[in-house]
Amino acid sequence: MPETPLNDAAAGAVHCKNPEEMLPEGFLERIQERGMICRWAPQVDVLGHKAVGGFVSHCGWNSILESLWHGVPIVTWPIYAEQQLNAYMMKEVGLAVELRWDYRGGTSDIVKAEEIEEGVRQVMDAGSEVRKKVKEMAEMARKAVMNGGSSFNSIGRFIEDMIANT
Repeated sequence: MPETPLNDAAAGAVHCKNPEEMLPEGFLERIQERGMICRWAPQVDVLGHKAVGGFVSHCGWNSILESLWHGVPIVTWPIYAEQQLNAYMMKEVGLAVELRWDYRGGTSDIVKAEEIEEGVRQVMDAGSEVRKKVKEMAEMARKAVMNGGSSFNSIGRFIEDMIANT
């Protein structure tokens, strides 16, 4: 894994005996009415919760699929491997807001809090085009897996072909 400030912070968090030590003093008290920090939660369940309005993601493919299925707009923050391509594609088709990122890997700049805040504000805006497109995509995905939908029909044809050719 490349050396970056984010990887250093993540390694520190993994090895930390008391995760609260990593947070600014008084942080948990300041956010208790509007947020929560926990060690782990099932991502797909979190994304499916009606209170979730956006998702800051490294853009692994499963995260993208889960986010689109639940109609949750993404703020992309790719780190390595396919995440950069996935984030680029999501932004290009209007399904995500992009944090500043050098897709060619020429910099190791730290993404500042103000940039993250701006990305989150963009996806949380009820009238944003990204939010509208992601909601449309969620509806299309659900229709595709229902009886008569494109994915439903494709898997049926695949099974028929497998049976016919064995």
